[in-house]
Amino acid sequence: QVQLVESGGGLVQAGDSLRLSCAASGRTFSMYAMGWFRQAPGKERDFVAAISWSGESTFYADSVKGRFTISRDNAKNTVYLQMNSLKPEDTAVYYCATTSRPYYSGTYYTGSFYAYWGQGTQVTVSS
Repeated sequence: QVQLVESGGGLVQAGDSLRLSCAASGRTFSMYAMGWFRQAPGKERDFVAAISWSGESTFYADSVKGRFTISRDNAKNTVYLQMNSLKPEDTAVYYCATTSRPYYSGTYYTGSFYAYWGQGTQVTVSS
């Protein structure tokens, strides 16, 4: 059974940094693409960043490009989201997700690309 557990969220001030972690279990982590999405109150869940199964390709939403960095550590079965220069509009629940198909690439920015989701971690950025 695939499990994804996010951590690292919290309350910070604008301009601060946070690093989110997503620990995966239940299968061979290195074979699957990973993504981060976020959902603000009253809004739809939006794509934030993704990383290919190989780690060679990364993808970002325009709103976070240059400020956020996604990475993966296959030895620790963990994907990270380093968030710098945080803004109040980054406030949301952040979810990690992964695919059901190994070595799969495609439309990383769509929720339908992913089959498994974590429970989410709250990030609040005060102005």
